[in-house]
Amino acid sequence: MEKAIQVFRGPYLESTHDIHIAVVNTDGELIFSYGDPNRLTFPRSSIKPFQAVPVVETGAADAFRFDVADLSLICASHSGEAIHRNRVMDILERLELEEGALQCGTHIPRDLESYKELIKRGGELTPVFSNCSGKHSGMLTAVVHMGEDIHTYRDIDHPHQQRILQAIEEVCQYPKENIDISVDGCGVPVHRLPLLNTALGYARLANSSAMENKERARTLERIRKAMTSSPEMVGGKDRFDTDLMRVFGGRIVAKAGAEGVQCLGDSETGLGIAIKVEDGNARATSVATMEVLKQLGIGDANIYAKLGHYWNAPVLNARKDQIGVIKANFQLVNQSKISN
Repeated sequence: MEKAIQVFRGPYLESTHDIHIAVVNTDGELIFSYGDPNRLTFPRSSIKPFQAVPVVETGAADAFRFDVADLSLICASHSGEAIHRNRVMDILERLELEEGALQCGTHIPRDLESYKELIKRGGELTPVFSNCSGKHSGMLTAVVHMGEDIHTYRDIDHPHQQRILQAIEEVCQYPKENIDISVDGCGVPVHRLPLLNTALGYARLANSSAMENKERARTLERIRKAMTSSPEMVGGKDRFDTDLMRVFGGRIVAKAGAEGVQCLGDSETGLGIAIKVEDGNARATSVATMEVLKQLGIGDANIYAKLGHYWNAPVLNARKDQIGVIKANFQLVNQSKISN
């Protein structure tokens, strides 16, 4: 049985990945799909733009003088480069908080040059290196602004986490009592909902003009513009989200999530796309994403050429020689043809 994503070593098929895809419009109508578009899924970090909504709507972002790069950073899974760490520390300074207020834990950053420099000077990893330190600094911004407890901001019962839950319910049009809650890698609540509803959230993030709640529409537009105008804050050097948004010149808003999740929205068509790799392997996400965009007719040959290494992703050995390729092998199902 053929699989949606195929991994070749030389000319030989070595591994495969199943995927699930939902493509919806801003009304929540399923336009295209593959696999199970209703698969219950933790979007993981793909939910970060919606976790940023209360930071804007409480007035916290304006109170603490957030510019577009700040707002982009709180939606990020950044690489831990100096530009990311310095901006997180700057936000904390405005809040009059120490780095220890961040409860995201720490890990080796994706930017290994930063890690090597840290080791050379005898330093230790601290929370600012975490890819989620931007999100946590955003949460703290709202909590400080609202005069709430900064020590329990990760708890699902904390007022800020309840504001986030309310925002996800409204943007993704899925009742909060049906949203299953667990714990994300950085210690805050993570939300489980159908892939289709996450795609709807990205459709509205990309194009909020038809939303009845005009304040929410302005918030989503502000977040989208921040992410697309400062894409380096969302990811970093050689990161798919960053490169995708940069090459598309602001048309596409994109955010990856752990365990093989990729979400994006197209501001011109108003389509939202949510992708989940069944086995959680992230190496399949960019390949699937680029194939979806091609099948939807979003972008042109010049864009695909610039992003070619994400579409037919090379398989490298330890010498950095290309010894294989990862390719897409699926066709989206047009739901209108099914209904007709």
